[in-house]
Amino acid sequence: MSAVLDAAATVGAAASAITARGTVATEVAPTKIAPTAPAIAIVLLGTGVVGGALLKLLNTPAAASLRLVGAANSRRQQTDPASLASRSLREQLNHQGDTRDNAGLLAALDASGAAVRVIVDATASAPLASRHAEWLARGYHVVTANKALAGGELPGWRALQAAVAHGGRYGDSATVGAGLPVLSTLRRLRSCGDSLLTLEGVFSGSLSWLFNQYDGSRPFSALLREARQLGYTEPDPRSDLSGEDVARKLLIIARNAGFSLGTDEVDVQGLVPESLRALDTESFLARLEELDEPLAKLHADARSRSCVLRFLARLNQRGRARVGLVEVPLSHPAARLYGTDNQFALTTTRYNTQPLVIQGPGAGPEVTAQALLGDVLALA
Repeated sequence: MSAVLDAAATVGAAASAITARGTVATEVAPTKIAPTAPAIAIVLLGTGVVGGALLKLLNTPAAASLRLVGAANSRRQQTDPASLASRSLREQLNHQGDTRDNAGLLAALDASGAAVRVIVDATASAPLASRHAEWLARGYHVVTANKALAGGELPGWRALQAAVAHGGRYGDSATVGAGLPVLSTLRRLRSCGDSLLTLEGVFSGSLSWLFNQYDGSRPFSALLREARQLGYTEPDPRSDLSGEDVARKLLIIARNAGFSLGTDEVDVQGLVPESLRALDTESFLARLEELDEPLAKLHADARSRSCVLRFLARLNQRGRARVGLVEVPLSHPAARLYGTDNQFALTTTRYNTQPLVIQGPGAGPEVTAQALLGDVLALA
């Protein structure tokens, strides 16, 4: 008989047992057991594509030790346990829930009784990212895919480091490479006394796909529209084409390697001409063909030299950082990428004959959500 059945049988026997004299024994009053505190309580900020993928992972056995005590999108939030347990939580938040209020979400974390209290930021919101250091200093852990703080202005980075030194832990695996083990590898190397000398790679899944596909047979604008339909780019592709997202990732890696670079120290050569930068999204999308001629010429020039175009991020030993489109020979590692692959080539004092190369899918809500979950579980 199972333990559950044994316990049920024991309670039943106690409730109706008859003594040898034929009298009915006193019934045992049922004991109300208070719910146990979770090992880890989390609040999820952002229920978009990545946040939605994380909600699905929270319903798997891998997340059995976690309890979701709050969830929010940009307008509404939910802390009711029954609503949080619903598989339609993401959709419900679109039309019901309390008005957005960080204080209420933090109160739910505090009331959980969990030893580990985690704020998961699955947004791209700069105002939310600016709160990370404050939350850490108050003892909460922060796990994030949001690059706006660590890859933003240098004072924000320094405030983050000070908060980590005296407060909670910061899980940032999802900020670079959609969870590829880039930052963890770099930190492990540094803890062993190694130092980053140079860095080069393709840090954008969308730009990787575009230039892996671009061979001159189709206009770049047609490929860009396809990438947008496939969900590889942001709704406004200029977020990808500008190179600013790649620059943030480069800053995050460089700063973790010990280079105190400011945002103005990264030379960013984006792909959006001045004439298209100030337009609204729909107007920009209607004029995508203006990108075709300049890129077709660059492609033809590169091919004449047996090269291909790749959007690379580079950092040298002197801390000079550059992001932009370059020609690379067919023998270059970046010339052999596939799909949305990211690639990070790290040359260090010990990996100096050949770089240490980390490569794999660098875009996608599922792998990014998995990186968030991994960072949360590592806090236990």
